[in-house]
Amino acid sequence: MSLKDVASLAGVSTKTVSNVLNDRPHISAGTRRRVEEAIAELGYRPNPAARLLKQGRTGVIALAIPDIELPYFAELAAAVHRVAERFDYTVLLDQTGGDEDKERLVATGFRAHLIDGLILSPLSLQPEELLDCAARRPTVLLGERFYDVQVDHIAVDNVAAGRDAVRHLLSRGRERIAMIGEDEFYAGPAGLRKRGYVEALSEAGLDVDDDLVLSAGLFQRIDGMRATQRLLDSGTPFDAIFAFNDTLALGAIRCLHDHGLAVPDDVAVVGFDDVEEGRFSTPRLTTIAPDKEQIAELAVTRLMGRLRGDLDDSPQLFSTAHRLVVRESA
Repeated sequence: MSLKDVASLAGVSTKTVSNVLNDRPHISAGTRRRVEEAIAELGYRPNPAARLLKQGRTGVIALAIPDIELPYFAELAAAVHRVAERFDYTVLLDQTGGDEDKERLVATGFRAHLIDGLILSPLSLQPEELLDCAARRPTVLLGERFYDVQVDHIAVDNVAAGRDAVRHLLSRGRERIAMIGEDEFYAGPAGLRKRGYVEALSEAGLDVDDDLVLSAGLFQRIDGMRATQRLLDSGTPFDAIFAFNDTLALGAIRCLHDHGLAVPDDVAVVGFDDVEEGRFSTPRLTTIAPDKEQIAELAVTRLMGRLRGDLDDSPQLFSTAHRLVVRESA
């Protein structure tokens, strides 16, 4: 059965059938019903790949993220894939490592013949390069807004999230709160989460002790262990840790355990990202949970809207939800 067969039975044009299949607006309820009844009667099944090829599309979008080994990005990639499936799209995954040259390669057309659009989590590109990227193909940015660029952008309010994490620790009576995550590699989110950390301490009338601010390498578990070890070796007193992602927090908890310190009795720990591993650690990890499903939904639907020409508004910045998930570590 073909599109023409459906159109003939419904008494409409093939264009109208196509509009119904693509859920276009401005189709009367009666016309839509006749087309749907014809589709059901004939058992017609559209061929997504053929439809995309006729439109000059590949049916593939790219997702470029810094590090697939970080559970947050792995879980986000899975969420993007689930949403893209609803649009009959495949997701091509690129890992940039936050490296400027690799990000530039993705942004300036690497595999351009394979993809219809790009979802990019940049760490190093300059504003003009991001604009050039969006001019080449529909593009949605993820992560922090480093620059004021006219590109659709999905971000978490990291300042507010950092404040919430530290306020929670303060509410537990902790005042010597260490911060693990200051690192040039993740300068964007790290800088904003640190601002939230500083603001929460200031609200409580506390000054920032530079000895409690630690860098974290590549934000892996081993980096959390090493930062906590440096803190213990320094002899600087502390009763809590705010780690800038969950893998750092899990590494910190391991180090504290190895030194005979109980979490949260001796040191309370809060992470960031709400990855699945933290729900099964001992103790279970208290964390800031960005809404990864909402991020994926907004990113993909926004990209699809640009691809289909359904959006007539200017590029926008969307700030997604987050929440504090209190478990056993703080």
